[in-house]
Amino acid sequence: MDISLFPTSRALTVVPGRRNSAKLEVLAGPTGNGVIVARTLAIGICGTDFEILSGTYGWAPPDVERLVIGHESIARVVEAPASSGLTAGDLIVGIVRRPDPVPCPCCAAGEWDMCRNGQYTERGIKELDGFAAEWIRVEPAFAVKVDATLGFLGVLLEPASVVAKAWDHVERIGGRARCWNPRTVLVTGAGPIGLLAALLGKQRGLDVHVFDRAEDGVKPALVRDLGGHYHSGNIRALRSLEPDIVIECTGAAPIVMDALEHTARAGIVCLAGVSSGGHRLSLDMGVLNRQIVLENDVVFGSVNANRSHYEMAASALASADRGWLNRIITRRVALEQWRDAFERRPGDVKVVLEFEAET
Repeated sequence: MDISLFPTSRALTVVPGRRNSAKLEVLAGPTGNGVIVARTLAIGICGTDFEILSGTYGWAPPDVERLVIGHESIARVVEAPASSGLTAGDLIVGIVRRPDPVPCPCCAAGEWDMCRNGQYTERGIKELDGFAAEWIRVEPAFAVKVDATLGFLGVLLEPASVVAKAWDHVERIGGRARCWNPRTVLVTGAGPIGLLAALLGKQRGLDVHVFDRAEDGVKPALVRDLGGHYHSGNIRALRSLEPDIVIECTGAAPIVMDALEHTARAGIVCLAGVSSGGHRLSLDMGVLNRQIVLENDVVFGSVNANRSHYEMAASALASADRGWLNRIITRRVALEQWRDAFERRPGDVKVVLEFEAET
């Protein structure tokens, strides 16, 4: 590649651990490593980005002060070797996590989402520059091709990969019993992760229920238009539902506890939301233990995704209604107004920072 073709790249960077250190700066050439060169179209903003900007999370690459953020991406290939299977104009999403250098048994098997020693790195989060730059490089093994008809909606692929992994593991666990035949799923939380979890549940032919504190607005409409049932208010009112599967996306302790206690027999609960801590609940662990054992219940945690899950997510999004997906993105912010993307506003579901206006 002739680096002179890509002399500079505007990028959004922070000093990890330093609050309010974000700035838009000009870097020399594309960020990252790899033989694929792509132009970033947009990045999605999520809670992890807010934590990094607040100074409570994130690690810069070794021997440098600043980190290029952005881990939810969509980019257009400008240059790629024939061996990569990609050509100029293809849309790609970069996989976030990279295996550790040891590597552990899971990373060696391509399942870096299950890293056993914690020495993995992550683009835009941990020791690797992210995708919030006009020009990026990506290694072929970590570039996932996106259906061209999705366009900028491909920015939803990374969060979709997280729920694709959750569903993959739910189904693997359910397969422990040949008689397993789930009918009902309860998703708690109607943010991007919850809505995408509901989408994948509906694609599996399940009766989908979504609980969230929002009583009106885009969230209830999205769930109902998906063909699901939307619930708000007190989650205890749903105890009679007894879902076969729960995908918990809030991390809110009271909701987590209710999800654990009121599944169907042989119920499976996937905890996909991270709790902030500081919320104490009174819990009779003996009663919970008895219920889980006697009813063959399973509770497990799930985070991140490997390439197979990105590919599952790409297939799920390609099969989804484009208009419905587009409504998940409630705000699009131009790069020049990047600060607006990090303002929490009523009605926000998914906020996207656009590096290039969608045509």
